[in-house]
Amino acid sequence: MQVQDQLGRNFQLKETPKRIISLVPSQTELLVDLGLREQLVGITKFCVHPVELRKEVEIVGGTKEVKLEKIAQLQPDLILCNKEENTFDMVTQLEPIAPVHVSNISTIEESLVLIKQYGEIFSVEEKAKTLIAKIQAGLKDFQEFVRDKKPLKVAYFIWRKPWMVAGGDTFIDHLLQQNHFENIFAEIPRYPEVDLHRLAEADLVLLSSEPFPFQEKHIEELSKFIEPEKIKLIDGEFFSWYGSRLAKAFSYFKKWHRAELPLRKG
Repeated sequence: MQVQDQLGRNFQLKETPKRIISLVPSQTELLVDLGLREQLVGITKFCVHPVELRKEVEIVGGTKEVKLEKIAQLQPDLILCNKEENTFDMVTQLEPIAPVHVSNISTIEESLVLIKQYGEIFSVEEKAKTLIAKIQAGLKDFQEFVRDKKPLKVAYFIWRKPWMVAGGDTFIDHLLQQNHFENIFAEIPRYPEVDLHRLAEADLVLLSSEPFPFQEKHIEELSKFIEPEKIKLIDGEFFSWYGSRLAKAFSYFKKWHRAELPLRKG
């Protein structure tokens, strides 16, 4: 089977992979939801969904650093990486061990392409089609829900010390747009450190649960720059995890909007 990943890199697979190593948490969750749990032989310490998986599957390191010898010993048929989560050097070091598929996700559409690819690579096409249809239906319903809502200017924080946000050209920014939010830092690519005085431009500040676990106490820190009632805690997995997590994301967004922004009108 000739395979091309989302960076346009080509490689050959002799048969359907039976031993998979996933070095991306959201892709690990996707594999499980596609019925491929038994084929997983290696994951990262950050692969926390499903919660019991780390007790069942060998942990080979993190997303930026892995134990190459342990990976080689596991004799994978395919290793799954991501352009943003993993490093170029890591991919280069892994390629002598097994073929490496690298995803590159900044939109929902690119996530659906990945699901379709996994369906074909792992011979679970029907499960992939069902999942894609569920995500598309959820998105359509949510788009109708937010269609007439007034756009809000937002800042989405991912880190503290230094204070960093999701800028443009990110999957998070794409999902903010789906929520009819305008990212005030969209002109800065990736994940910049920012001047907190710019929060005066925002209608809303979102504090993510990951990768930094923001809590109520951090609202007080930022209240020097914007009114505390405009600062909201959100579940970052629904804004940053692609793959099968999208099947639950739009329901979460609707509930969050109703609970946190009940007065937001069109």
